[in-house]
Amino acid sequence: MYEFLTNLIGNEVLAWIIIAALPLFVVILPYALVAIWLERKVSAHMQDRLGPMITGWHGWLQSFADVLKLLQKEDLVPAEADKKLFNIAPALVFTASYAAFAVIPFSSGFIGSGAEIGIFFILAVSSFAVAGILMGGWASNNKYSLIGAMRAVAQIISYEIPTALVVLSMVMITGTLSLEKISAMQTGYFWNWFIFGGPEWGLTKFLLIPFMLVGFLILYMSTLAEVNRTPFDIPEAESELVGGYHTEYSGMKFAMFFLAEYANMFAVSAIVSIIFFGGYQSPVGYLGDLFGVSWLIPFEQLFWFVAKGLFFVFVQMWLRWTLPRLRVDQLMNLCWKYLIPYSIANLIIIGLISLI
Repeated sequence: MYEFLTNLIGNEVLAWIIIAALPLFVVILPYALVAIWLERKVSAHMQDRLGPMITGWHGWLQSFADVLKLLQKEDLVPAEADKKLFNIAPALVFTASYAAFAVIPFSSGFIGSGAEIGIFFILAVSSFAVAGILMGGWASNNKYSLIGAMRAVAQIISYEIPTALVVLSMVMITGTLSLEKISAMQTGYFWNWFIFGGPEWGLTKFLLIPFMLVGFLILYMSTLAEVNRTPFDIPEAESELVGGYHTEYSGMKFAMFFLAEYANMFAVSAIVSIIFFGGYQSPVGYLGDLFGVSWLIPFEQLFWFVAKGLFFVFVQMWLRWTLPRLRVDQLMNLCWKYLIPYSIANLIIIGLISLI
């Protein structure tokens, strides 16, 4: 694609800019529009109501209407705010969310970067979001924004620990940090997925199954907290903090925080599906193999990857409209008194089992 664009427009720098921006318009923005509409419909049906119905068939154009509304809203900056940091913060948060997609393998034929340090890259780049959230809360010069930002930073940093410990346990088993290689290891049928002990048959596989399940639950709960989803959405608790760290933001700056949240929802769902549920691998084989059409396999893999990711996004929405919000002390107790000790124990046990 790089050579094609370079020949077409005659500018190497512009070609790289187009390639870098392509996932934003091809993947993230369409997904975010669908996810926002889906959240409204899921919440509505769970509460026995209809949700958006007027703007398009079953309200599917409502997200486009919201984009037009946000584009037309006035960009307000508080008089006493630190204007430079205030303007940089939403861009920094979105950049961190966007950068994570660079190493996510959507299929064997659709990989942004096959970097050998894929998982490490995602853990590292998430720190940009922490800096952006703290920057936005501090620069707003609003006590509610600052408290929301401090809550968010404490929460994200805390829950990164069990996330990293679970990821480390999987690195011990797979021997690689590459998300593409972890997906490729689980080829075949669903019983080769790591949630079922991995592709290697024997005593080790059956001993690993319960600890894989524990690791999956810890990772999924931790990623819920990292993306500020219910029951871990206290940084944006409207009952006491208005809108949290983005209280003072309006228009497209607020939309960038909002878009980053939905992008993160899919990113963490993709990571969970890659590590434990085969990534882009089909649970039942490929039609391309059955009929001898090899070019069809990457598209089938893309379908399965997106389906798994959207399923876990749906579960996040399901939990939002089912569970009550935790208090700050409950949230921190869950992480430091339960998830971190359990993840350490799980790491040690998996390490011992892998030696068998």
